[in-house]
Amino acid sequence: MSTVGKVIKCKAAVLWEAHKPFTIEDIEVAPPKAHEVRIKMVATGVCRSDDHVISGSLVTALPAVLGHEGAGIVESVGEGVTCVKPGDKVIPLFSPQCGKCRICKHPESNFCCQSTLTQSQGTLLDGTTRFSCKGKPIHNFISTSTFSQYTVVDDMAVVKIDGASPLDKVCLIGCGFSTGYGSAVKVAKVTPGSTCAVFGLGGVGLSVIIGCKAAGAARIIAVDINKDKFAKAKELGATECINPQDYSKPIQEVLQEMTDGGVDFSFEVIGRLDTITSALLSSHPACGVSVIVGVPPNSQSLSINPMLLLMGRTWKGAIFGGFKSKDSVPKLVADFMAKKFPLDPLITHVLPFEKINEAFDLLRTGKSIRTVLTF
Repeated sequence: MSTVGKVIKCKAAVLWEAHKPFTIEDIEVAPPKAHEVRIKMVATGVCRSDDHVISGSLVTALPAVLGHEGAGIVESVGEGVTCVKPGDKVIPLFSPQCGKCRICKHPESNFCCQSTLTQSQGTLLDGTTRFSCKGKPIHNFISTSTFSQYTVVDDMAVVKIDGASPLDKVCLIGCGFSTGYGSAVKVAKVTPGSTCAVFGLGGVGLSVIIGCKAAGAARIIAVDINKDKFAKAKELGATECINPQDYSKPIQEVLQEMTDGGVDFSFEVIGRLDTITSALLSSHPACGVSVIVGVPPNSQSLSINPMLLLMGRTWKGAIFGGFKSKDSVPKLVADFMAKKFPLDPLITHVLPFEKINEAFDLLRTGKSIRTVLTF
């Protein structure tokens, strides 16, 4: 029986308040309005950014259906939708691409003016949500809300992908892989023969390593306090792995000594103010490029001496690896299908959706790189 135009009752993981676990709830998902798409989710990754909401360091309206790294199949579309049709395999886009604003028309930037990342109201573009539970509205999360069997997104926040692609793998292209890989190849523009340092060896940090290797870096130094992650980092391209706890001096000084004054490219993929500073200082003062990749704590600031930049060092950041999402995600999926980069080594656990709290425990204890939840 067709569900088109009808409210769908399904399961979702609802975060009612910060610092509490998810609860699996029966929710109602309203049909898509004009320029909206309803998606049957197939798989979703568990990302540190979702955990930042739980911890309160990333603020969004609650209660909410979180999740932003997913893949699924279009169930129905609202009036005026032309980019996808029912039955298409798709990836929801937490970094949308409206195609009309100043940034979407900018040749280099990708942070669409319609993005809700910096001020999430927990709604779709029209200011409302399609989720409800126990008679109460449940907020949307950054254009996506993939921790639900069904979700509704604006059509600027979804893109069709190769119909042969495995959704339980390419879901990582919806956030973690693209963010890391793009930070190396598109944001930093890592050059052949260069030296790189990557701070943080979670799923995104390992994706940075994949990008550095693809760009032809000669040395890729992986930095983490969890030595259990070193083997995977080397498997994916790291040439050396170092633990800051093994040294009596600041890690930036260690890296400076290892690399004749500093690396060509450094990446902070943790989201801590101290490691952001260390990554910056580990890059060469005259020619180094340091990229902020990790989401930093909410409402905290760094104090930096401008002299650190005066000699020529570059400090930058980007969302979603600098990729324009609608343009780039289908190409990244095609590249994966053509075996131009791996995703399987990043997936350490696959769990049923109902075990979402277990998946977050694996993330917090450092026992997983990426856990994929399947519906």
